[in-house]
Amino acid sequence: MLVPDIAQSIFNDTVEAMIEELSNDGNSVMISLTGSANEMLDRQIDAALSRRVDAILLTGVVTDAAIRQRLRNHPTTVIETWALPDDPIQIAIGFSHFAVGQATAQFIRDRGYRRPYLVVPQSSRAIERAEGFRSAWRDLGGEEPKLQPVSSPSHFGQGRVAFRGLVGLDPQPDVAICGSDWIAQGLIIEAHAAGIRVPDSLAVMGFGDLRLAGDMRPTITSIDIDGHEIARETIRVLQRLAAGEPVPARLPVGFRIIARESA
Repeated sequence: MLVPDIAQSIFNDTVEAMIEELSNDGNSVMISLTGSANEMLDRQIDAALSRRVDAILLTGVVTDAAIRQRLRNHPTTVIETWALPDDPIQIAIGFSHFAVGQATAQFIRDRGYRRPYLVVPQSSRAIERAEGFRSAWRDLGGEEPKLQPVSSPSHFGQGRVAFRGLVGLDPQPDVAICGSDWIAQGLIIEAHAAGIRVPDSLAVMGFGDLRLAGDMRPTITSIDIDGHEIARETIRVLQRLAAGEPVPARLPVGFRIIARESA
């Protein structure tokens, strides 16, 4: 399994769920880190192929055309997870980040918010969600939302940086859409320190539905990705391939908006 990072990562709960399901099915799972910008991806693919693994599980989509073609040419099974590209390397099990952004826009519009502030880590996944949000928000009649880019991977401190950017805006946003629950947590704590009540004066929404989202006060509204279902689909795919059965190239698992106190 190749993942960008695991320190304060939005992938942690999903990866843990996938390892649990795959291990229970009798598989041995190895994890390699590719870096937040996939700078070590090529090297880790070399290592995986040299060990003659049964399958390579990618967290997200490989954007490098040469690497994609190289994997297509190799007999090892390649499964892209946490995304649903139109043209998978072999098989994709995941969801559309663009659709997540669209659903988020509809959700906050339905809840009465009108001045969104997007905190966007500079990863392809978060940028795609932001694009989906902006597209849907315009279609819903909203004005262009304010954006605050932050580095990737996301972490708690970026929430504090994002809050400082927010307080200088006029008019003040009424909802902050954060690229991860870590960012949402940092922003909420900074808002409370400044005397701004969440959600009374400012609503906050995260992404990833990490365990902290339900432990915070207020609890954090977030997007849940079912890591167990991704793993179960992966197991079914590997079993069907081993039996010589056909497998669809794209297997959507969807996502859920978990409405809690913060929005």
